[in-house]
Amino acid sequence: MKYGLFFLVVLLVSTSFTNPEANADTYVIVIDKSENTLQVFEDDECLVTYPVVFGTWDKSDKLMQGDKRTPEGSYRIIHKKPHNKWSKFMLIDYPNKEDQEKFEQRKRAGIIPSHAKIGGNIGIHGTWPREDFAIDYKQQWTEGCISTKNKFVDKLYSVVPNGTRVVIQP
Repeated sequence: MKYGLFFLVVLLVSTSFTNPEANADTYVIVIDKSENTLQVFEDDECLVTYPVVFGTWDKSDKLMQGDKRTPEGSYRIIHKKPHNKWSKFMLIDYPNKEDQEKFEQRKRAGIIPSHAKIGGNIGIHGTWPREDFAIDYKQQWTEGCISTKNKFVDKLYSVVPNGTRVVIQP
């Protein structure tokens, strides 16, 4: 049984996906915070699953800047760039209109301080050089971003275009 599970994990993380004609609507990236996974879908078919980590073991929705939580909702990749610390970085459009509304409601309800800021610069990125083990050991280390192994973020970066939808769920 141990070897069967190993084969399944290798299959899930090594599956290749490419579509030279991909546009913003070709793929959907689904990030499941409770499972620590990132899956890429094309037409309801899961093409690949990668392990991911976040900023904290508290997997609830992002409340404000500095809480290290990852936001929940539907986003788009709006910018991609190489990153000197984390291999590649794919910025999502957090905060969007829905995030702004939740943030203001939470302020009015006293859930967060009135002087709090919503934050930003949330994206999908790799790890520090030679520190992919952080993903294997599920070390929650980001400031609220989604981190995966460098080889996986390199693949995502090369395949998914700007505008790709990213769904982050609890």
